[in-house]
Amino acid sequence: MKRLTFLTTTALAAVSLPSWAAPLDVEKDTLKFGFIKLTDCAPLVIAKEKGFFEEEGLQVEVIAQPNWKQLLDNVITGELDGAHMLSGQPIGATIGFGTQANIITPFTMDLNGNGITVSNSIWEKMQENDPKLATDKPPHPITADSLKPVVDEAKDGGKKLPMGMVFPVSTHNYEIRYWLAAADINPGMYTSTDLKGMTNGDIELSTTPPPQMPATLESGKNVAYCVGEPWNQQAVAKGIGVPVVTNYDIWKNNPEKVFGVTEAWAEENPNTTIAVVKALIRAGKWLDEMEGGKFKNREEACRILSQKNYVGADYDIIKNSMTGTFIFQKTDVREMPDFNVFFKYKCTYPWYSDGIWFLTQMRRWGQITEPKSAEWYAETAKKIYRPDIYMKAAESLIEEGHITSEEIPAKDTDGYKPATSDFIDGITYDGKKPLEYLKAHKIGNKN
Repeated sequence: MKRLTFLTTTALAAVSLPSWAAPLDVEKDTLKFGFIKLTDCAPLVIAKEKGFFEEEGLQVEVIAQPNWKQLLDNVITGELDGAHMLSGQPIGATIGFGTQANIITPFTMDLNGNGITVSNSIWEKMQENDPKLATDKPPHPITADSLKPVVDEAKDGGKKLPMGMVFPVSTHNYEIRYWLAAADINPGMYTSTDLKGMTNGDIELSTTPPPQMPATLESGKNVAYCVGEPWNQQAVAKGIGVPVVTNYDIWKNNPEKVFGVTEAWAEENPNTTIAVVKALIRAGKWLDEMEGGKFKNREEACRILSQKNYVGADYDIIKNSMTGTFIFQKTDVREMPDFNVFFKYKCTYPWYSDGIWFLTQMRRWGQITEPKSAEWYAETAKKIYRPDIYMKAAESLIEEGHITSEEIPAKDTDGYKPATSDFIDGITYDGKKPLEYLKAHKIGNKN
């Protein structure tokens, strides 16, 4: 069989994939990918366990990493070929926040999947401030309005409430900040001399690796945190806290993790990159497959993820959110079929508008220290998000019969999602108007 060889990723857009294109003649067939122990690592794990990588001619080792910083460092140094990354990591690295490296993403791993949990004592105070919360099934979404008097009381007493998120450029950092700021609570600003982001803050927001979050709540090190699953449901199971809001409620169907590689790696291994994306797309589809109105494969996925070498949490805890049920309290159980989305809504495509949202948050909270033009936001997103690679992989999968053209964006898409106001504060986000979006918020940089 004749095989297709590409020289560089820059040539991808000009090449059409003929019917004999699969399997690709990969440049590197033995790979190491990193992940953090969260349920949204599922596409990587499933691509390995269900043989999707192998069908692309790839032998892949999937290796847990202790924290997001080491994961990124290992990709940059080449210890890892690629990884399950926070959406903000390729962006932060490329613009030089924290570290400098050209990282790209050709694949979005999922939508939603996070929650904000508060300690039992904080929840009791929130209920005192808002009697509607003092019921078995309080109305959702729960804003931070009832938390503000608690924050103010602590601050007036000379103490700022400690809260946790997983990494400075994580979705979790921006989501808990968004939730707090929507209730007029200042989460703090980053400056050239304050890389912890606590300047002028009403609370103290610090970094904790995801699996350690419940322990920080139990010990009192944190009174609230934002993290992915299963570490919110773990707090419920242990009886130490109450998840009050999910990121689906903060921003409906928000982008969460991406698959990231260095730009140099992608240029050295263009066919391998396409082959990896093909396997990940198939894994996402497998995860979202429905039968009789229920997820066909999620329970199997949960059993795989519960293994110690993957997420390592109890099957029943992982199963809650992964199969569409989120437990806020034992009396407050909500059906949330879109808590984890791995394929539908064309979510695996690397949308420029997703990247621009993260850039606006970096500017809003001072991680980007100077004002930028709208053109800068667009140009920066296009350096990092690589739909050209994604579409080559998708077109190959269509020809092979694994997906349909209706399941991916149209070929002539401009890479921007429609404007949306599906945020907890109702503010409209349009990726083509980042400066207007910044100006619409009360707290944070507006230019």
